[in-house]
Amino acid sequence: MKHILEQLEARRKAARLGGGQARIDAQHARGKLTARERLELLLDDDSFEEFDMFVTHRSTDFGMAENRPAGDGVVTGWGTINGRLVYVYAQDFTVFGGSLSETHARKICKIQDMAIRNGAPLIGLNDSGGARIQEGVSSLAGYAEVFQRNILASGVVPQISLIMGPCAGGAVYSPAITDFTFMTRGTSYMFVTGPDVVKTVTNELVTAEELGGADAHTQKSGVADAAFENDVEILIETRRFVDFLPLSNREVPPTRPFFDDPARIELGLDTLVPDNPNLPYDMRELVVKIADEGDFFEIQRDFAGNILCGFIRIEGRTVGVVANQPLVLAGCLDIDSSRKAARFVRFCDAFSIPILTLIDVPGFLPGTGQEWDGIISHGAKLAFAYGEATVPKVTLITRKAYGGAYIVMSSKQMRGDFNYAWPTAEIAVMGAKGAVEILHRGELDDTDRIAALTEDYEDRFANPFIAAERGFVDEVIQPRSTRRRIARAFASLRNKQQNNPWKKHDNLPL
Repeated sequence: MKHILEQLEARRKAARLGGGQARIDAQHARGKLTARERLELLLDDDSFEEFDMFVTHRSTDFGMAENRPAGDGVVTGWGTINGRLVYVYAQDFTVFGGSLSETHARKICKIQDMAIRNGAPLIGLNDSGGARIQEGVSSLAGYAEVFQRNILASGVVPQISLIMGPCAGGAVYSPAITDFTFMTRGTSYMFVTGPDVVKTVTNELVTAEELGGADAHTQKSGVADAAFENDVEILIETRRFVDFLPLSNREVPPTRPFFDDPARIELGLDTLVPDNPNLPYDMRELVVKIADEGDFFEIQRDFAGNILCGFIRIEGRTVGVVANQPLVLAGCLDIDSSRKAARFVRFCDAFSIPILTLIDVPGFLPGTGQEWDGIISHGAKLAFAYGEATVPKVTLITRKAYGGAYIVMSSKQMRGDFNYAWPTAEIAVMGAKGAVEILHRGELDDTDRIAALTEDYEDRFANPFIAAERGFVDEVIQPRSTRRRIARAFASLRNKQQNNPWKKHDNLPL
């Protein structure tokens, strides 16, 4: 028995070395941790249980039969984050560059199946050179199996992709299907076709970092939700992020202890909105003052900055926040912000996370670029997302709520449960100046008359009371009491039940 145990430990030691000490040292020299080191940081101490440590590939071509390292380039298993179950896989770049083979894919698929079956989040740590060329079509079939399970898991369990190295070619579609994608700066990149192919086809000269680095995908494409400086930071922030999420669509998000008075009064909110309606202010300040202990985990902070999305807690319970940001494009909705918010709202609805919407929106961004690129269909995505959502929805209008942009941002007619407004709110088809110029176009030469009519229009319509009289706004509240009113609103909606008509699936305006 002693001999067998020694043999077992020797095989485990060899498996833990992956591609060998030299390749581990090379990984460290690039500023990257190994797959196992990453999992140690991500998961609670001594909680990781590994699957398929001794699995090897079955390829015999190109001399592969003589090189069959245990684990085949991916470490899979389960563990806990702050005591809550998660399933994980981490690609090991020290073994064949983390390339995906048939057995590599099967290991990932096993973990995906277990996550779906047992109702727990799936976290993938991607660091791979792509498909294993020596296995040809078998590796491509492996990717298809992984993608299929990503699709089946969508809306069932939260899926998080951490891009901590290369992720190129077909491999990028797994992170694209998952719910959230985080990247490390300087050591990770994602693209369908690399710089060499781009140069050959288009004659463009671009580096891997410029084409598909963390900054490119968090600021330009919106493919990634956040970027972090190194492996340690991304793993620590992922632990924090998972705490906001439920384990699956069969559970509600966790409730955490809180030490912040739900009835806290914030006098500073009384002066947050400037007297001049054309001056901006930072909506993020309002989000932080509503949140427990000011904790706000923002999603896609550097992309489509005219809308804020992220998670806070109110009375210890997770709430998704969507808020117009007047500091960027005056808070106008455009194509990117509509897509960003719609996807976030749909995630919250899929996992029973209540939604708080903070509105200061003067309309959709005008321009030929927006119209020709499809603002109509992209804006419809946001309307669709809010309209189909059955989770508790609380809306607060702080200043401008004009036209179609007001409608799609969880208005009362889009099944908003509580719709509040500050006294500074202006709810109308459009701004006073534009409305007067249309209504009195024959008098545009008389500037004094137009100024007087504009002032009259503002006095009559640039306020929340017309909407309140018609029941489109449930209450006009004092800014200082915003946290208390919103907390009470969500508390009253905890047992909300609402169902949509049966359908095989909807036809979202993609």
